[in-house]
Amino acid sequence: MSSATVARRKQGKMENGKHFHDDHHMETKNSKKDKMGNNKCCRLLSFHELPDYMKDNEFVVKYYRAEWPFKQALFSLFQWHNETINIWTHLLGFVLFACLTVVNASHVSEAVDLFGIFRTFPKGPGTNTSHDSNSIFMDMTKPVELKHLSHEGIDQAAARWPFYVYLAGSMYCLLSSTICHLLCCHSRHANIWLLRMDYTGITTMIITSFFPPIYYIFQCQPLWQIIYLSGITLFGIFTIATLLSPALSSGKCRSYRAILFVSMGLFGLIPAFHACVLNWDNPKRNLTLAYESGMALSYLIGTGFYVSRIPERWRPGWFDLAGHSHQIFHVFVVLGALAHYGAALLFLEYRDKVGC
Repeated sequence: MSSATVARRKQGKMENGKHFHDDHHMETKNSKKDKMGNNKCCRLLSFHELPDYMKDNEFVVKYYRAEWPFKQALFSLFQWHNETINIWTHLLGFVLFACLTVVNASHVSEAVDLFGIFRTFPKGPGTNTSHDSNSIFMDMTKPVELKHLSHEGIDQAAARWPFYVYLAGSMYCLLSSTICHLLCCHSRHANIWLLRMDYTGITTMIITSFFPPIYYIFQCQPLWQIIYLSGITLFGIFTIATLLSPALSSGKCRSYRAILFVSMGLFGLIPAFHACVLNWDNPKRNLTLAYESGMALSYLIGTGFYVSRIPERWRPGWFDLAGHSHQIFHVFVVLGALAHYGAALLFLEYRDKVGC
């Protein structure tokens, strides 16, 4: 064998060794980048690239986050992905209800509410706002003036705590949902616990929504207050205990979860029918029923989208970023909560005026 041939072989081995060293160096570098949470490990994935525990809706095809470090998951609040609208709809809903709570707690003397229909609650029985068909239109164009009350009127004001219980329950639901959708991409362990928190928030909101109507309507019948509020609270505790099972947090059980939540809402038909009989002569009965019907319709429509996965079922991939069923569900949850807020104000105003 010639010396030239031997030299070429040695040079080839050296070059191969160098390429191997360079490739190994690049792989190590990329691995370190992944561990540091750089762009490669925080890219948006398709449904088929997701770990099994995150596969919930196969009709939403792209723009998923999975196994993101906590910091990147937190700052994805300001990025576009298929959870962005889910996060912001309930985050803005939380801010709205927090503002309504502060406004009511501050006893603002003059306020214009959402659409001019909702008002801060009156400070006592001396305040009376007409809501017949003519005044509703007028109320939408001017602020509501809350009259100064006498000392005697304030002493007779109805308790405010049931109203704040509902506001607190709504804020907890909206905030827990926001956190869940923002951070559930962090890890399997975080995903399980955040989903449990989300379901607990939904159940809490349903339970607390019963407090204003049942407390104020049956204020003169304390036995019925106890029966109805205890019933829905026990139902809610059973629902939360059931949903704490990891198996029921999977996508396969979405219909079962929806049935549990709808069943809790349907429980309200019993006290609602009782309340209609008891307060048939209430001049604001029709407006109150309109608000409560709006709430029930919003929740039912939203749940229908949630279970059916419409419209993404019709056109997979078209509604990945905006317009898929869970986003629509979130919007209807906020609308339903606002409708019930309007009804709660009417319940409170009625009890302030009528007393027991």
